[in-house]
Amino acid sequence: MRLGIAAAFLLAAPTAAPAAAEERAFAAALRDFRAVHRAETQKAGIVGSSFYLLRDGRTVAADHLGEQDAERHVPVDARTIYHWASITKTMTGIAIMQLRDRGLLTLDDPIVRYVPELRRVHNPFGDTGAITLRQLMSHSAGFAGPTWRWRDRDWQPFEPAGWDQLVAMLPYSEVQFRPGSRFSYSNPGIVYLGQVIERLSGEDFEVYVDKNILKPLGMHASYFDRTPPHLLPHRAHSYYIRDGKRVAAPFDADTGVTVSNGGLNAPMPDMARYLAFLLGDPARSAEYDLVLKRSSLEEMWRPQIPAGEDFTQGRMAETTQSGLSFFIDQAGPVRFVGHNGDQNGFRAYLSLCPDQKAGSLLAFNTETKGVENSPANRETAESRIALATGRLCEALAR
Repeated sequence: MRLGIAAAFLLAAPTAAPAAAEERAFAAALRDFRAVHRAETQKAGIVGSSFYLLRDGRTVAADHLGEQDAERHVPVDARTIYHWASITKTMTGIAIMQLRDRGLLTLDDPIVRYVPELRRVHNPFGDTGAITLRQLMSHSAGFAGPTWRWRDRDWQPFEPAGWDQLVAMLPYSEVQFRPGSRFSYSNPGIVYLGQVIERLSGEDFEVYVDKNILKPLGMHASYFDRTPPHLLPHRAHSYYIRDGKRVAAPFDADTGVTVSNGGLNAPMPDMARYLAFLLGDPARSAEYDLVLKRSSLEEMWRPQIPAGEDFTQGRMAETTQSGLSFFIDQAGPVRFVGHNGDQNGFRAYLSLCPDQKAGSLLAFNTETKGVENSPANRETAESRIALATGRLCEALAR
C-alpha cells in the first residue's frame, strides 16, 4: 500500500514551542500513529484513507494511503474527495446557532413552530409541541434512528428524494421515549432541523450552508450530494469488506432530503479549513466570527445529556456526553470534541482537543464492518485507528 506524505511534520516556532520533552513525546506519538494507520489499513483491506493533523491552526501532518478507485488504481492524494456523512450534522448545528444569534429562533422553541407537520407523529408521552430544537440537536427528542427504514432493493433511491415522502410517513411514526429523558442517536431529528434552516432562511439547505459556512471558510471544493463534473476525477469510490471480499458501494450517491443529516463531500484541505475554524485562532477571530462567534461555538460543546450507553458514534465510552451537534468525551486530562460519519462505505472522523489547540481528520473509503450498538462490535480497523489519534493529544497534555 502506498503512503504519501503531503505535508511534513512541522515544529512550532521556538518562542511558542512546548518543552523539549513534550515535543519529543508528541513526535513519537505521531510516528506511532502513522505506523498503526498503515498497518491497520493494510490488514483490513481498506482501499484508501487520509489523515490530517492540525496544531495551533496549522496542518502539521497530511498522510494519504492507497487508492481512491481500486478498479482504475487511482491513488489517494490531497485532491481526493471523501464523503463526510454525519459530520454534516455539525454544520447543520452551526447553521441553527447562526439563526439563533440573528434572533430568528431560540434553542428551546418547539420544533412544530417551524415544522408543523410533525404534529402528525404519534407521541404516547404527551404533546409533540413540547419537543425542542435543543433536544433535536442533542439527540434526546425521542425520534427513531433511521431516516428511511423501507429501502430493501438496489433500484430504490439511496435516501428519500423529497420532504413529501417523509411527511407521508409521519402518521405511521411515533416518539419512542419521553423527550429529554435520555439520548438516542436520531437521523430524522437532524432532517427536521434542516427544514427549520430552509424555512427561516428561504433557501435550500445546501445553498444556505454554502453561503454561510463553506464559502466564508474558503472550502471551494466542498459540496453536497452529486459531484460537479469538474470534480468527478477526484471523487473517491467507496467499498464494503464483507466476508473477506471487497464489494463496491454505489458511486456518488445522493442523500436527497436527508442532506442536512449527511450530504457533505469534501477534500482533506477543505476540511482542514473547517477544523481550523473549530479550533479557533485569535489572529483570525474577526474572520471566524462572521461564521459563528466563539462563545456560540463553545456553547455547542457543553454537555446536554449522557450518551455513554450508545456505541454507534465517535469515541463512545461511559463518559461520553452529547452536546449540541457535537459529542464530548474526557480521557484523563484531555477533553475531546467531535463527530464521526458512516455512510455508503465511507467512514470519517473529526476530533478536536480544544485545550491542546490540536485536532485531527481521518477518512476512509472502505467500511470493514457494519456498526452495531455494543462496545464489542464497534471494534473495526477504522475505529481502532480513530481511537489512536487520541494519543496525539494525550502527548501534548503531559
